[in-house]
Amino acid sequence: MTEAQQVHVDRVWEVVDRARICMMTTHFAEGLRARPMEAMPSREEDVIWFLTDIRGLKDDEIEASPEVCLTFVCPEDRVYLSITGTASARRDPAQAQALWSKKQEAWWNGPDDPNLLVLQVEPRRGEIWDGPASSAVAAFEFAKARVTGEKPDLGENRKATVDMR
Repeated sequence: MTEAQQVHVDRVWEVVDRARICMMTTHFAEGLRARPMEAMPSREEDVIWFLTDIRGLKDDEIEASPEVCLTFVCPEDRVYLSITGTASARRDPAQAQALWSKKQEAWWNGPDDPNLLVLQVEPRRGEIWDGPASSAVAAFEFAKARVTGEKPDLGENRKATVDMR
């Protein structure tokens, strides 16, 4: 991996870690389904972990078609990220324990709850749109553009597509 590619991969992991909430899109018989999920990234393992409920059907969808898309947004930084990867779902109380936090108790009775599944996504590709302007600058530029009739100057937008493996 080149130094430039490594910079982009590092930025992808930084955004995942910062945003934490993503939309996970899976395939099902009628098309695509997306739902919000809390991402628990592990850069050391090159995976993104999730806890989910077996009654939510994600495991069936992932078993039938393991390719997923994760989309993250950091609106305050004007950063947008899409990750495609391969997902797997399993009952794994030990991994659930490693990912467990107090807030999980709102959904499950502990890491060994029979309805708790661990999802593992191995990122393959990331696409990131890194916006240059803060929200305040963007608002000013949009207002100025309305008055002057000129296009807003939001600086240079960077888009990078990176192979995560």
